[in-house]
Amino acid sequence: MRAGGSNDPAGRSNDTARGSNDPASGSNNPAGRSMQAPLHTSTHIYLHTSTHHFLALGSKDHPLLAFLAAGSKHHFLALGSKDFAPSTTSWYKTFLARLCEQAERYDEMVDYMKEVANLGGELSVDERNLLSVAYKNVVGTRRASWRIISSIEQKEESKGSDKHVATIREYRQKIETELEKVCQDVLDVLDNALIPKAESGESKVFYHKMKGDYHRYLAEFASGEKRKAAATAAHEAYKNATDVAQTELTPTHPIRLGLALNFSVFYYEILNSPDRACHLAKQAFDDAIAELDSLSEESYRDSTLIMQLLRDNLTLWTSSDGGEGEAAAAAAATGEAPKEDKATESAAAPAEPASESKATTTADASAAAS
Repeated sequence: MRAGGSNDPAGRSNDTARGSNDPASGSNNPAGRSMQAPLHTSTHIYLHTSTHHFLALGSKDHPLLAFLAAGSKHHFLALGSKDFAPSTTSWYKTFLARLCEQAERYDEMVDYMKEVANLGGELSVDERNLLSVAYKNVVGTRRASWRIISSIEQKEESKGSDKHVATIREYRQKIETELEKVCQDVLDVLDNALIPKAESGESKVFYHKMKGDYHRYLAEFASGEKRKAAATAAHEAYKNATDVAQTELTPTHPIRLGLALNFSVFYYEILNSPDRACHLAKQAFDDAIAELDSLSEESYRDSTLIMQLLRDNLTLWTSSDGGEGEAAAAAAATGEAPKEDKATESAAAPAEPASESKATTTADASAAAS
């Protein structure tokens, strides 16, 4: 499509995004017809790749809108964006990550967002959430698999089926290797790229909380000294996040509430300290209730959702005498994950469920984002 030509899809006289040698220009346009500008856009940016794919970004809500046209080698996609910087690697990789999210190809989504994180500079809220959601989905499926296989292994052990147990144990160890690799990958990105460049209090809390979460995931299946090291690292990260949150975030802030929820689950499940878990959860809930009237409309849903999870955990942990042990036993027997609110990590993906499990077991607030 030549600059100023009748086939200019944006309907403008000057298209600076492509030169006059564009193979899609003039009579060689395989679509064979004039292209109209897509709806719901204010500014469109077209990327020309080696395979002649053109990507149009516009709408602020990030939906995958439609195929605008298709030819044997030309595809036009419209995807929403309100604040991506055009013609940058960050913009391009983030766009591809959104495509991966829509296609539920989370391993590739991780790769793209990891590249964005390693470009330097502090991530935007949108980029931060995408990174979290990507890793959350990659690790979440493996954590769920590990719980299921561990439950089956316990049942087979109770039957005395040694042959089956050996096979199941080998497969469980394979999943643990995958989990360890993913968790270490996240932690490397956090330590080397994200935490050192975090400037705002919100970013610092978000990343330290995320660091605590992934050390906690390692502690879930580790044993001996490895479990002790993971638990110590998780506690330190959660503590660092808490120190910043208490001075820079309001008690009703979704990230601060999510941190309290996850930290309390860490005390309950990893350190076996139900009293400390309950105290932390109750304190966070009470502090938020006291300032509920000042809660902004935009964060009301996320904050109240996490507050409900805090209350659910308190109810579960204090429901009856010995309830803590019973709850833990029930979770182990069913292979179900703790419920974890993702509101603080998935603002970029509204379709993301608020919790990773619908079970009535312990809830925690990990995103993207657990």
